[in-house]
Amino acid sequence: MTEERVRWGVLATGGIAAAFTADLIDLPDAEVVAVASRTEESAKGFAERFGIPRAYGDWESLAADEDVDVVYVATPHSAHRAAAGLCLEAGRNVLCEKAFTLNAREAEELVGLAKQHGSFLMEAMWMYCNPLIRQLKALVDDGAIGEVRTVQADFGLSGPFPPTHRLRDPAQGGGALLDLGVYPVSFAHLLLGEPSGVTARAVLSEESVDLQTGMLLSYDSGALAALHCSLTGGTSTSASVTGSEGRIDIPSGFFHSDLFVLHRDGRDPQEYTANAADGTRAGLRHEAAEVMRCLRAGETESPLVPLNGTLAVMRTLDKVRTEVGVTYPGETL
Repeated sequence: MTEERVRWGVLATGGIAAAFTADLIDLPDAEVVAVASRTEESAKGFAERFGIPRAYGDWESLAADEDVDVVYVATPHSAHRAAAGLCLEAGRNVLCEKAFTLNAREAEELVGLAKQHGSFLMEAMWMYCNPLIRQLKALVDDGAIGEVRTVQADFGLSGPFPPTHRLRDPAQGGGALLDLGVYPVSFAHLLLGEPSGVTARAVLSEESVDLQTGMLLSYDSGALAALHCSLTGGTSTSASVTGSEGRIDIPSGFFHSDLFVLHRDGRDPQEYTANAADGTRAGLRHEAAEVMRCLRAGETESPLVPLNGTLAVMRTLDKVRTEVGVTYPGETL
């Protein structure tokens, strides 16, 4: 890694990989030097699209490429353990998409590998790197709404998704929870930490993945988080956090927010909006910038997306799946 530029490798060539790479190449201090896929054809097509000099038809070649400072893992989450683990074992730094892994056990294994090799590892929870979400968090921490009592968040897509779609495929970790529910759970964790109790109900598909899941998380402080995710209907993707002295509402798109409203008792509502230059609606570049800041500072994890927080979220997701009866092939929760 040079002082001026951080050299990235991209592992996988799907939609999220393309979105991240498009944001990445706009950063003046980032350089995408390699891409890998399971097929050379897919890797070469992606490389041509984004002007990437090296294309590999296997993951191992990317992991072994010493010109790569950090690998962005964008496979389906069922392959995160294998892909990120391969890169960490080769000494690469890793930014891994969410859900971080299928379960907490796999997440703990990746964290262990990163520590063993002294490598940087971070979950690609771009919401935590969003400047407006960071501002919201700071307001809550500073007591702007008093003691937090309730967090609410939802994320639903209208579908319908056919049985052959990855979101309904148990072998690919299908279901609403790991793909969408990770956002509401992570939002609640950001504000309240790890819950002491988890209650959940779900509607399951014929393939035994969750089509819709409702969660109620409880905390020793007396706070509650009411969360929802769905593959059966497009929701408002709104969120709110209510405290003893006020409330903050995110009216839509809470995980890539560009607006929230602070309501405090006896005062007019106060709107907070994102700086247009921040590009929050395509804000994957914020997490990329955080990774590069950490690498230059010699940090092996990000204070914005700490590994203990990622592990806590994975434990909560495991508890939800235990409650609703969703397991994946070959898995024991």
